[in-house]
Amino acid sequence: MTFSLNSAPRSLVKYNNQSISAITEVGSGAGVTDDMVLIKELTASSDATLSFLDGADDVVFDGTYPVYVFKFINMHAETDVKNFTFQVDTGTNTSYNQTVTSTVFRAYHTEDDGTTDLSFKDQADQEQGTAFQIIADTPKNDNDASTSGTLTIFSPSNTTFVKHFMATMNVSRASASENYFIAGYVNTTTALTRVQFKYAADNIDAGTIKLYGLKDS
Repeated sequence: MTFSLNSAPRSLVKYNNQSISAITEVGSGAGVTDDMVLIKELTASSDATLSFLDGADDVVFDGTYPVYVFKFINMHAETDVKNFTFQVDTGTNTSYNQTVTSTVFRAYHTEDDGTTDLSFKDQADQEQGTAFQIIADTPKNDNDASTSGTLTIFSPSNTTFVKHFMATMNVSRASASENYFIAGYVNTTTALTRVQFKYAADNIDAGTIKLYGLKDS
């Protein structure tokens, strides 16, 4: 096979250990990004709730970032079949009863391939409701079962528009995988200042929630 180079040959740069160790910055073209900034991490240990508050321990919802992303890692309830939920509030309010309109659907597949399903979850969505929004429906508390996923809240500090959110969660049961897709909006133009997570009528036995701020692209 023959290769033809019409332009002048380029020099070959070879990095040795010494030159690599001296590098302090890598250009964006190298696939390295710092657009997602870790703000806060909370780890549960039989907690009734986990809350992220404006101004508490460097957590900010003051417009520093246009998008906030929560990562749920192996959330586990103390008892069986309890919904994993969230709500938000404004100012210094702690009622966590903002008005939500949402939609939820689920994909389901058992380990033995005996049951599959793709369906709306009417009991998990809200129509201008003020309850905690379900983002994982009745996960099991088996020792090896947990819930992981992502919740994104868009422009929580905006004072013109309602606050959109989207979540994708996977629930591992003893014999099935359930993938939940949730989207909706908090029907307020007031800036959000806090987000709270909890299981319905149960403690969070274990699990980690990480909050990231996503910079403008």
